[in-house]
Order: sequence, then structure tokens, then C-alpha cells
Amino acid sequence: MKELIMIMMSVILVDNFVLSQFLGICPFLGVSKKLDSATGMGIAVTFVMVLATAVTWPIQILLLEKNNIGYLQTVVFILVIAALVQLVEMILKKYVPSLHKSLGVYLPLITTNCAVLGVTIMNIDDGLSYIQSVCNALGAGVGFLLAMVLFAGMRQKMETCDVPAAFKGVPMVLIGASILSMAFMGFSGVVEGIFG
Repeated sequence: MKELIMIMMSVILVDNFVLSQFLGICPFLGVSKKLDSATGMGIAVTFVMVLATAVTWPIQILLLEKNNIGYLQTVVFILVIAALVQLVEMILKKYVPSLHKSLGVYLPLITTNCAVLGVTIMNIDDGLSYIQSVCNALGAGVGFLLAMVLFAGMRQKMETCDVPAAFKGVPMVLIGASILSMAFMGFSGVVEGIFG
């Protein structure tokens, strides 16, 4: 249990997929203008990450590796993730239409979100067990959600700031993202210090 908590805390704070590994930058920059959209995207990505890991890990171990066709990993994982994103999109469209509308084009882009594919492949490459992989995916999703919510709050504050004309728009967004990333670097060693 301690190991699973350490895996989750590590991937949430220290090895955050967005802020330290720079995976999933497109939705991080694109959907973080409003807090509700950022939260919805973070929850949707978390759900897809956990579900994708729960489905792709057995496929890799029981199908691809047993039949010596591990080279098909990326193609198979992308197809599984695409199917899961379609499922999430249909559920949101039916039960939460306002969130579906606010996410717009970014919802289908979860399919190409490299953070989702990255977590499924890294779980296999790191030799994690099934439970460890699911916990890692949950932690990665929560870390993604945390980064999205924090950055959405930062962006809302930045809109009210008086910045030089050269920094308005995208430059200020990138500077804010880099500052948030540096803030998360402060967590290095904390997880190992507490659980190690």
C-alpha cells in the first residue's frame, strides 16, 4: 500500500506528466482559459488514462507479448485509446451536454494526447504490475487535473494584470506555464523523503 501511495504522489507532484515530462501540453495550453473547462478536461483525461491503462496492460501482457507481436504496441494502444475517447464523448454528450460543448474540439483530441499514450507505454516499459499501473495512471491523471486547475487559475489572474504589450497573449501564457513548472520542481525529494 505504501508503494502504491508513493507511486501516485510521485507522478502527481514530482514526475507530473505536463509540468516535468511535457506530455499533454496541447490541452494544457488550449483548454486552461476557463476553470470549468480545465476541470472537465482534467477529469475526462484522468478517466481515459485509468481506463486505457486497465485495458492496454492486459492486452500487452496477455496478447502482444505472448504472441511475440510487441512491435504493434503503439498501434494497438492508439486504437484502444481512440475507442475509449469515443465512449467518453458519447457519455458526456448524453449526460453532461454543457461540458461536452465547452470542451469542443479538445475532447476528441484526447485521442492524440500524448500523456494518455505515454502513461500506458511507460507503465509497460517501467515493468509495473497491473495494480501499480492503474495507480500510476490515476496519479498521472490527478497530476494532469491539478496542473490544469492551477494553470487555469493563473490564467484568470493573468488576464487582470497589466503586462507590457510584447508579453500579452501567448508569451505570457508560456511564461506562466514555465513558472508553474518551476514551482513543481520544488517537490523533488519530498516524496522520497516522506515515503523513502
